[in-house]
Amino acid sequence: MPQIKIYTTSSCSDCRAAKRFLGEQNIPYEEINIEMADCAAEVVMQANQGRRSVPTFDIDGRFVVCSPFDRRKLSEALGLK
Repeated sequence: MPQIKIYTTSSCSDCRAAKRFLGEQNIPYEEINIEMADCAAEVVMQANQGRRSVPTFDIDGRFVVCSPFDRRKLSEALGLK
């Protein structure tokens, strides 16, 4: 199973949908709220060409932006069938 970090904000409905999807699939993840974690917003902006797009996933060191949330895109990025 890949190591997954999800960068979120408190008010993001796409982030809630992404976390719900991961929970439904029993996929463990580490959530990093960019409003609270030092330097997390900078990581997201660097991964997204200067945009604060969330949810942004770090899947084993490969960044995937999923805003708006897209189950199929995330499934493919995670190698799910």
